[in-house]
Amino acid sequence: MAQLLADLAAGSPTRTAIADPWLSRDWATLDHRVNRWVHALRRSGLAAGDTIAIVSGNRVEVFEALLGCLHAGITVVPVNRQLTADEVGHLLADSGCRAVLADPAAVAAVARALDRSGSDCPVRLVLGAAGQPGFEPVEPALAAASDREPADQRCGSVMLYTSGTSGVPKGVVNNVFRSGQPLSTVDRLRAYAGYVLGVPAGCPALLVGPWYHSAQLYFALLPLLRGCSLLIRSRFEPAETLQLIDQARVGVCHLVPTQFVRLLRLPEPVRRGFRGDSLRRVWHGAGPCPPEIKRRMIEWWGPVFVEYYAATEGGVVTLIDSAEWLARPGSVGRAVPPTRVVVAGPDGTELPPGQVGRVFFRRSAAHDFHYHRDPDQTRAAHLAPGVYTYGELGYLDPDGYLFLTGRADHTIISGGINIYPAEVEAALLAHPAVQDAAVIGVADPEFGHRVLAVVQLVAGRLPAGAAPAELERHCRTRLAGFKVPRVWRLVDRLPRDEAGKLRRVALPGG
Repeated sequence: MAQLLADLAAGSPTRTAIADPWLSRDWATLDHRVNRWVHALRRSGLAAGDTIAIVSGNRVEVFEALLGCLHAGITVVPVNRQLTADEVGHLLADSGCRAVLADPAAVAAVARALDRSGSDCPVRLVLGAAGQPGFEPVEPALAAASDREPADQRCGSVMLYTSGTSGVPKGVVNNVFRSGQPLSTVDRLRAYAGYVLGVPAGCPALLVGPWYHSAQLYFALLPLLRGCSLLIRSRFEPAETLQLIDQARVGVCHLVPTQFVRLLRLPEPVRRGFRGDSLRRVWHGAGPCPPEIKRRMIEWWGPVFVEYYAATEGGVVTLIDSAEWLARPGSVGRAVPPTRVVVAGPDGTELPPGQVGRVFFRRSAAHDFHYHRDPDQTRAAHLAPGVYTYGELGYLDPDGYLFLTGRADHTIISGGINIYPAEVEAALLAHPAVQDAAVIGVADPEFGHRVLAVVQLVAGRLPAGAAPAELERHCRTRLAGFKVPRVWRLVDRLPRDEAGKLRRVALPGG
């Protein structure tokens, strides 16, 4: 058996392990399929230490391939299907991929990326039974491969690339999965996921975000490895998500704040029809959550929410459950073992509670990270060995709870005063006519910068012509005058990626 699935395949062979709208695998079948993936990848010429890029949407076969690589010592590079051919080509070349696996919809773009980048990628595979020019179909190869337990199983790894909003995307090498190590090391990760992150064992889990983003990937893979049946959907649809949670008795899922807003904007009869009594834990992160939005979600769904602060580089560093958050609204929690939060001033000295500075995390060398082939960026992210930052500003309260005030490179300085966009965005999102909002600074000859708000309105709730005056009045009831936006832009939709992260460089006026 595949070592990571052995107990599950033996103990619950016919229970559903993973399913999407087209395919369903029980634990025994998933185990056999993973074995076949290991044998097929090796037969294609891949060996431990090699790297494969996967360019696909959410589907069962992606997790089969991922698990196959994790049993064969192979590093997986998840690739966002929304990237351009040049961006994909950079990832393939920079990561040194020897193989690429694409779904049929992505093959043409991947072929262009390979041509443009000149990547030496001899193994080119396409999901499904039908080949495409230059790409071998995987299903015939899997059918010809043995489903017996592979020899020499060892741990593979995952190398995710940062979004690249502040430059060329960088590959992150961390120790979540330790390439080349015995698979027994993953048992410690599974135990950590249980007692620190609260990942349960055995209840259904739901994935509605793109698998190739770090939070979506790990908050789907970890429940799966702990025996949760993983239900996959290709995208987030608010009403469908409510229906799926109730019908499938979903116990755990991961959502982002923009999805909370869309859920709260559903018609009242739809929201009243949701029971949600199966939910045990809803993780959220990937961006600041306005306190009023989160409070409304807790009132609706109950105290099932656990917020984390994390990044691709170092994973989860703080956690806060619903009860703690209600006592300290706006906090992202306290440090999780073995992390210590350090708030530092411009000279690197540690600041006392209540003072805003750059947020760093002190961890052991075993939990550190580096950027692939980029020592300069690695050094820039570190205050000292094992002490690194995700680029945020914030402060600690006397009890060690962390409050974030925004990214260091997003701070608006107007008349010499720091203004943190997240605070203004939270105020705007508290207005019932605001669907989404972002705040940036624009040049001003007198004050240096002015506050500009980019707003997406709820259809039919507020006339566009009346919006700036109404929203300014609303903000003045919640914010100091110098924080209130002076410039307004109304848009049909804010530029967010599939994980809900805002692309600030694409904002009008940005």
